[in-house]
Amino acid sequence: MRLGMRICQLRWEKKVYQKDLADYLHVTVGTISNYENGVHEPTPEVLQKIADYFHVSVDYLLGRTKYPNPIDELNEPYYKDFMVSEMMDTTLSLDTERRAAFVSYLKFLTTQNGESGEAAEPQE
Repeated sequence: MRLGMRICQLRWEKKVYQKDLADYLHVTVGTISNYENGVHEPTPEVLQKIADYFHVSVDYLLGRTKYPNPIDELNEPYYKDFMVSEMMDTTLSLDTERRAAFVSYLKFLTTQNGESGEAAEPQE
């Protein structure tokens, strides 16, 4: 998905008018329209402001990832004092066999969680 379409999609999802985004960026509504229609591309600085406004990553806006979460969320706690980034690092450090086992276990937990309809209590 191209940048302009992604901006437009985010606006619709968040129920934001072009004028609202234009006011935030200190540009005209025409400029927002031009971004969305691919007539002009925002500068890197404006692109970052758009990402901040919608709380997504620039990579998401550019279509480099399908995950909208900003990178700073990797430093948020995953469970107690274990960060999301540490969870990723730990997972990536596993050999192929252990990764497969980990994924199988996650699928099992997800299935168990879905069947009961309640969030499973994390074990310490």
